[in-house]
Amino acid sequence: MVPKSKENPKTSNPAIEDLFSSLNKHIKGSHTQRSEFEQVVKVADQVLSILPSDEDAIRCKVVALIEAKKFNDALSVINLFHKLPIDLGFQKAYCLYRLKKFDEAFVSLKGLKRDSKTLLLEAQILNRLGKVDACVDMYQKLSKSKIEWLEVNLVAALIAAGKASQVLKALESLKIKPTTTYQLAYNTACSLIENNNYVDAEQLLLTARRICQETLTDDKSSDLAYIETDLASIAVQLAYVQQVLGQTQESTSSYVDIIKRNLGDEFTLAVAVNNLVAFKGSKDIADGLRKFDMLKEKESQSFQLSQALDAKLSQKNKEAIYANRVLLLLHANKMDQARELCAALPGMFPESVVPTLLQAAVLVRENKAAKAEELLGQCAEKFPEKSKVVLLARAQIAASASHPHIAAESLSKIPDIQHLPATVSTIVALKERAGDNDGASAVLDSAIKWWSNSMTESNKLSVLMPEAAAFKLRHGQEEEASRLYEEIVKNHSSIDALVGLVTTLAQVNVEKAETYEKQLKPLPGLKAVDVDNLEKTSGAKPIEGTAASSSQEEVKKEKAKRKRKPKYPKGFDPENPGPPPDPERWLPRRDRSSYRPKRKDKRAAQIRGSQGAVNKDKQEASTSKSNQPASFKANAAAPSSSKASKKKSRR
Repeated sequence: MVPKSKENPKTSNPAIEDLFSSLNKHIKGSHTQRSEFEQVVKVADQVLSILPSDEDAIRCKVVALIEAKKFNDALSVINLFHKLPIDLGFQKAYCLYRLKKFDEAFVSLKGLKRDSKTLLLEAQILNRLGKVDACVDMYQKLSKSKIEWLEVNLVAALIAAGKASQVLKALESLKIKPTTTYQLAYNTACSLIENNNYVDAEQLLLTARRICQETLTDDKSSDLAYIETDLASIAVQLAYVQQVLGQTQESTSSYVDIIKRNLGDEFTLAVAVNNLVAFKGSKDIADGLRKFDMLKEKESQSFQLSQALDAKLSQKNKEAIYANRVLLLLHANKMDQARELCAALPGMFPESVVPTLLQAAVLVRENKAAKAEELLGQCAEKFPEKSKVVLLARAQIAASASHPHIAAESLSKIPDIQHLPATVSTIVALKERAGDNDGASAVLDSAIKWWSNSMTESNKLSVLMPEAAAFKLRHGQEEEASRLYEEIVKNHSSIDALVGLVTTLAQVNVEKAETYEKQLKPLPGLKAVDVDNLEKTSGAKPIEGTAASSSQEEVKKEKAKRKRKPKYPKGFDPENPGPPPDPERWLPRRDRSSYRPKRKDKRAAQIRGSQGAVNKDKQEASTSKSNQPASFKANAAAPSSSKASKKKSRR
């Protein structure tokens, strides 16, 4: 017998045919309206209710959920049909990537075909894992592939890897102009910003905005909402560049317009809010806190960024927002909220020193400088490669709290700057304040030794050695001071050092001082001066011409500065002034220490009647007063002026 041919259930069942026709219709409509993806999911579910293992329906449902940004639902569908022979490994890795499960996404890519889309997703995952060098290598391998937006992603990866200076060379090697698309122009401008080339970055951002506006006008089939979002991103970056260049009015108006009209996506709004708050500083604290509240999760009582914003922002951007929020709370004196937020930051940014710096700032505001110094010291030991800013903050806090020894110790632990003249001068001053003169002298000797062995062109010995000699001379180390001055004279031929050397040697070795004194140039006008006769004279006599006239002018000025005799009242003898005037003479009588109030008339309270009788009115008044509370008693005892009582009696 000839075997019967197997019927295709999709063509044999009219209901299935209608469902797939509807599915195809909604898929085509999804290119213009994103709401069609929900219809694709509904129709795919209807197909799966009839054909539970249909591969086309499963793929359509997974892709529609991904396009609708429902990555958890898409991942659930993939895991539900994982036993079927359907290859959904790429879709699973992409969902894990969008859910920020980068390690799992990277593992899911293993075993997949190494085509261009897989390599592109792997490059993006490597970028998110912080392996930016491997990410750049992956993009460079894909440079020969005709992948859309490859050059845009390559530039972004170079910036993230700290290789912004290589962006223009990479584009030249690919033979691509930065103004090919507005996305590429925007990313290239970001690389210029990283290189502090703000003028060229501004021009490139203006070009990107023009190209984006032309695209919005010409291409009617494009996603208008997407392009408007990109326009807002360009506007925010342009406003930042204008802010750096000092065009504050233009940048502020751009930030305010973006926030007021709610332009762009969550990322653009967050950048605009943070930059505007940072620019205003402590000028409008309440408004800054309200603007930050726009970024937080609505259901959360404490400040926590929304999930959508948390997924888009980098760690650096999130850290800046939280740090500015804490600083505003400190300016607003909301210490409880600042303390609560600071306690959560180390868990969010475990590899950063910013949370520790903010905690130290809160402790300083609470007058707990010693705890702040201890906390910063522990942080410096934990992150030695990032300890510079921590130790500088510790030194500042310790110096303000009158702990000069801790401040000097903190500065001495920074190898990059500990031998610079400014740092050496600060450490010496701090050790002098702490009474450690020997330690200050050792710091100077160490700095001089370091610069003596240094091979740099900008040697600072000519600055350090005179200060060290002056310090030693000031603290009674004349021999050390003379040695330093002598070395300066030999190596640098400094007249000031020669004068200092002669002055110092005059206290230690007079003969040597006289030898060096001969190297000093004679002063003009002092030829053949007899020192003995000069000492016997009463004073300097005016010399010819201008000198005599100038001395006369000085004498006139001295006469003019002489005080005139004070004029006294008529009949006043300054030699016998008499008793001093009463210091309370300008005070009212009732406020003077000698004031005694008039006694009350006792006759008004005389008792009429038999012996032992009590006045009924007086008894009632005393009982009513005793029943009043303490606060009212205090009010009743307040003194009143005599004039007020007279006015009341007249009424």
